[in-house]
Amino acid sequence: MGTKVVENTPVCIIEAMKIMNEIQAETKGTVIEVLVENGQPVEYGQKLFKVKQA
Repeated sequence: MGTKVVENTPVCIIEAMKIMNEIQAETKGTVIEVLVENGQPVEYGQKLFKVKQA
């Protein structure tokens, strides 16, 4: 938390069917909350982070 990101900054990696997919930030700002735990299953479209836009 508190990490500053800009568009296309890698923020995490999601494994899907043994393929690692790098997820990039969609906006410029500061990560204020992580909404999922490491290793937790996620679904398409699920929010992973809260970002305060700059």
